[in-house]
Amino acid sequence: MNTTDPTNAAAPTGAKTPALQPWKTLADPMLLLIAACFFTPLFLSEGGVSNFAYCLIWTFAAIGLAAMWGFGGILSFGQTAFFGLAGYCYGVFTINFGDSPLSTWAGVLSGLLLCMALACMLGYMIFYGGIKDVFIGIVTLSVTLVFETFMAQTAGPQWAIGSARLNGFNGMSAMPSLSLPGMGADNILLEGNYFLFMVLVLLVIVYVVTKKLLGSSFGLTLEAIRENPHRAEMLGIDIRRYQLLIFIFGSTLAGLSGILYTVWGSYITPSSMGLTASAMPIIWVATGGRRSLAGAIIATVALLDLSQELVVYGSQYALVLMGLILLVVVMAMPAGLLPTLRDKFFKQ
Repeated sequence: MNTTDPTNAAAPTGAKTPALQPWKTLADPMLLLIAACFFTPLFLSEGGVSNFAYCLIWTFAAIGLAAMWGFGGILSFGQTAFFGLAGYCYGVFTINFGDSPLSTWAGVLSGLLLCMALACMLGYMIFYGGIKDVFIGIVTLSVTLVFETFMAQTAGPQWAIGSARLNGFNGMSAMPSLSLPGMGADNILLEGNYFLFMVLVLLVIVYVVTKKLLGSSFGLTLEAIRENPHRAEMLGIDIRRYQLLIFIFGSTLAGLSGILYTVWGSYITPSSMGLTASAMPIIWVATGGRRSLAGAIIATVALLDLSQELVVYGSQYALVLMGLILLVVVMAMPAGLLPTLRDKFFKQ
């Protein structure tokens, strides 16, 4: 019996996973576009910078969903559950331990670790429990709504963790900003332009790491599982382990979005985990292209900015437009907007 490493079973015999050369990575069009975004404060007002940072915050959740859905075949409605969970964790931690650089960054770490632990437990029950296909979406949506319902009823004074009141549907507020140690007595608060630059740096790191991960043998194995899980299992691949790992990875990125959102607005509410919120990342990723990280990033920023422009006339208009965009994309461009345009105009 052939005992070849199962992680290489998806690739032809003798084939090597192409390694990204450093100069090719730097020349990535998406990285060049992100680099150009560092100059946006020269052209945007203070409010424009804040709104742009808000749009970028959600790109981490979109990247995580694209990795799970586009490469692993896992459609999850749970991104906003981890988003809200990490945001609340950051708030509870920093309200209790203060606003020093050590406390705030420890709050970020605690939120990410909590997301990883919850994703590990939930993913284990899903994948090792034999839940597949559309039922994964049902389970993750149910978990999201349970979180929202629970947090919305925590309004009484008994619902407090140390000094942090959960405040029910009104949510938590007055969380401190992230900061860095300064040369003098004062710390450097990461607000305004500094916050935008931090988000952009994190986006570069997450984008490069995710792209390398999905271009490795791990990513190739995920694609083999997505295309034909039965064949992959017959080749000796532990498909449940790979699905669990990418689920943890994508959910943790959603948690990062939640922490940054909490830092950005200094508040977090149960509505961030609602039914409408849970559908938004799926619309963004489906529109940009679920197998395109760049498409997911661009679509997230573009559609969020469009929603922000329309919400002044009524939130219902933004929701209706998002639904129409999803309908058009699914019917006319099932691969997503960016991959379809690339194949039509730039494919050799």
